[in-house]
Amino acid sequence: MSAAFTPMSSEELLTYSSPNARTELVAGRLIVREPAGYRHGKVAAQLTVLIHTFVRAHKLGEVVASDTGFTLFRDPDTVRAPDVAFISTARMPASPEFGFANFAPDLAVEVLSPSERAGEVLNKVGDLLNAGTHLVWVIDPARRSARAYRADGTVALLDEHDALNGEAVLPGFLVTISELLD
Repeated sequence: MSAAFTPMSSEELLTYSSPNARTELVAGRLIVREPAGYRHGKVAAQLTVLIHTFVRAHKLGEVVASDTGFTLFRDPDTVRAPDVAFISTARMPASPEFGFANFAPDLAVEVLSPSERAGEVLNKVGDLLNAGTHLVWVIDPARRSARAYRADGTVALLDEHDALNGEAVLPGFLVTISELLD
């Protein structure tokens, strides 16, 4: 006989200790991943700097790093932590929240690691879009490509010569895949 599943809450996740691992919560289930590799970190950091510089120059909102959790759904709770996230000024809370943000970011970025499975990444993209994220970029450094998933259900496949386009979320933001990965 198996034990009954008791979903974890986002509040419990806040106090959960998992040294040297990245955690998320999906429908109340704890997901534990090993730290990302060097190449993943390099691409995520470079994109964070580029987006942050653009957002700050145009006073568009805030950019947060990969350890920032967003509670996307409740009962059971889902907390996702994109590698990079942008929140527009219009959607920012009046005062910074303690704990996880209780909203979806406007833009979420995922940088693929060799160990990530396609289905897991697509589930995360789906969670973000279903919770209200307008644009999700999934960058694949190994294949020198990316995908842009939009809230309207369309997807753009980008190769290394194409640019990540901020579209209506970050109007005017452009960076080519090759520039990001070189």
